[in-house]
Amino acid sequence: MLRYKADVLSVFYMIVTTALLIVNWNLPEFNVWLFLGSILMATSCFAMAHNHNHIPMWRIDFLNKLTDYWLTLFYGFPVYAWIPTHNMNHHQLNNREGDYTITWRLSERNNLLTMITFPFVSAVYQQKPTSDFLKHYWNVNKPKFFYYISQYVVWVLWIAGAFYLDSRKALLYVAIPMIVATQFVLIINYIQHVHTDEESQYNHSRNFTGLYNKFLLNNGLHTAHHEQMGLHWSQLPEAHAKIAHRIDPQLNEVSLGWYVIRTYILGLFIPKFRSKSMRLERMALAGGGSLTERFDASNHMVSASAAPAAKKAAPKAKKKAPAAKKAAAKKTRKGR
Repeated sequence: MLRYKADVLSVFYMIVTTALLIVNWNLPEFNVWLFLGSILMATSCFAMAHNHNHIPMWRIDFLNKLTDYWLTLFYGFPVYAWIPTHNMNHHQLNNREGDYTITWRLSERNNLLTMITFPFVSAVYQQKPTSDFLKHYWNVNKPKFFYYISQYVVWVLWIAGAFYLDSRKALLYVAIPMIVATQFVLIINYIQHVHTDEESQYNHSRNFTGLYNKFLLNNGLHTAHHEQMGLHWSQLPEAHAKIAHRIDPQLNEVSLGWYVIRTYILGLFIPKFRSKSMRLERMALAGGGSLTERFDASNHMVSASAAPAAKKAAPKAKKKAPAAKKAAAKKTRKGR
């Protein structure tokens, strides 16, 4: 019934996640280890939601719909929303202008503040494609529209029912894992794209190849995923191995945890641990100048200096001015 045998692991994760909720809910006292287990499994729920969104796990449509509902409850948001925000937008634009999840919308910095605030900013901008998507299906395919709306209904009833039964347990075992899963996916998206070069064929994403990547069902192998989003997650290690030598070494990390500690904690105090923006480097070099990178201890922002080239280019700009004016006038005439 499964499309790929590897998704036996996904089903196992679903069973463990469900079992942890049942056990935690029925324990007479709070168990910190079982609670942390549910938080850990919540991070895997985003990976399952992402993978199931790209390639539905089952050959039978009914089972895929059941999985959609399960993921809506344990991932913490109606999973149809991946289609307009992720498949139709992020994968098409890949952190370029127009991507609703761009990492450089408000700042070119990469520090603890920009990382923890990114989920809130990104979530706000993702509302438009989601609502437009629903409006579209209301006009062209009402059965699908109501199916997507039913995910909201199930989601709201699940949360409301849990709080009705026991507000403390609902907060600990339902709401908090949901928040962790939905925020974690946005933070991971930020980490995998910030300070990369969105215009590069292979340096547009940051990869994590260690143990936690395996736990996250290869969601750390982001470059290969963007290059071939139709590949099943179990095939990504092989795809990554074929292109790893083409990716800048600084974008092939082993440990996600060490990257977070190094960049966002140690980087506050030690400049060499701060990331450098490949995007700004490309833009500076494209301008014809020699790039001078320095990291300001107060804002951790890369500044690019191309002053010599700018001076040389100034006279040429003056010569081109008349031509620019003519072109502008020509456009104005056409507009009329």
